[in-house]
Amino acid sequence: MRATPLKSLASLTLAVLVLAGCSQGLLGDGGTGDQSSAPAQGPIVLGMLIPQSGSEAAIGPYMSNAAQLAIDEINAKGGVLGRKLELKTADDACDPQSASAAANKLVTEGVHISVGGYCSGATLPTLPIFGRANIPMIIPAANSQELVDQKLKHVFLINGTGSQQAAAAQKWVDKQGAKSVALMHDNTSYSKDIAVRSQDLLGDKAVIVEAVTPKESDYSANITNVLAKKPDFVYWTGYFQEGGLIARQLRQAGYKGSIMVADGAVSPKLAEIAGDEAAEGVYATMTQTPETLQGAENWIAAYKQKYNADPGPYSNQSYDAVRLAAEAITKAGGTDGAKVIAALEAVDGFPMFSGPLKFTPEHTLANGGFQILVVKDGAFTLQDPLA
Repeated sequence: MRATPLKSLASLTLAVLVLAGCSQGLLGDGGTGDQSSAPAQGPIVLGMLIPQSGSEAAIGPYMSNAAQLAIDEINAKGGVLGRKLELKTADDACDPQSASAAANKLVTEGVHISVGGYCSGATLPTLPIFGRANIPMIIPAANSQELVDQKLKHVFLINGTGSQQAAAAQKWVDKQGAKSVALMHDNTSYSKDIAVRSQDLLGDKAVIVEAVTPKESDYSANITNVLAKKPDFVYWTGYFQEGGLIARQLRQAGYKGSIMVADGAVSPKLAEIAGDEAAEGVYATMTQTPETLQGAENWIAAYKQKYNADPGPYSNQSYDAVRLAAEAITKAGGTDGAKVIAALEAVDGFPMFSGPLKFTPEHTLANGGFQILVVKDGAFTLQDPLA
């Protein structure tokens, strides 16, 4: 999703070396409001809302595993302010009601800072829940511009925003020489946001904006509507479950043009659902993934050794969310929510996989960091860093 070049081997190796070391110190006991005057003792608890059920459940383990890896590394070096970190996860199922219940559960369990959030539509209703409890949020994946537009002081995004993703899509469409673009979304906050913003940027090139119903098994009627406009480029801005079906059914309907998906569809599952032939050559707007990070071999090896699996989408962002939380708590001298928020706002150059961090006044990345991936032999690989 960002328009920045990939990191050099030297710079990323440095970032990897300091991953655990810089992660020392997190929020004070004020994370839940009533606890601001409580003594600093016991573990510092990080809460993570992730999809553990439903159509997006495949993403959950990538995020929680990477978060736990960071926690284990920090704890092995003595923890944060002499206290151990602890991770509590809860299933938001990428559903607003489930997410609200899960957020309330984490608040009740006394989490000091939230480091989760994958689906934007499920993350949005949790913002006031964590806000009322004085719990800062570092969101590693969810990136709808609606999250930013709330202008909430306790919310920080370390993934590129919807507007930054739309800009990356428009840049790639122009670079490909496309003349007519069909935009397809699923009416969720995240998906519609990118589609509408892409439409604004593409202008007359956007010949149709087609909304589909998620979790259907047949999108032939939508595809008929799209193909009637004779696009030479289709951009799906929803998730991988529907994205795989749409890619397969577009090809089955005889569509020969380019297909691109947004970051929510970047998953090995997309190729499984679409089938190898239909998935081959599908582009994606995406922030850095483990596979596109130069110099991250040691980190990838550590993840694989611990979990006997490859790290997937949003694992590196989730790892960094924990490290950033630890850094902010250290700078704040405890887990008081207001002090942690101030520490996050003051971050300047903190090393992350995406590069040195300094938040904008809107608590977003100054550069979204989107790049273009393409499916080759069933896997998303780097096509263009959009440098």
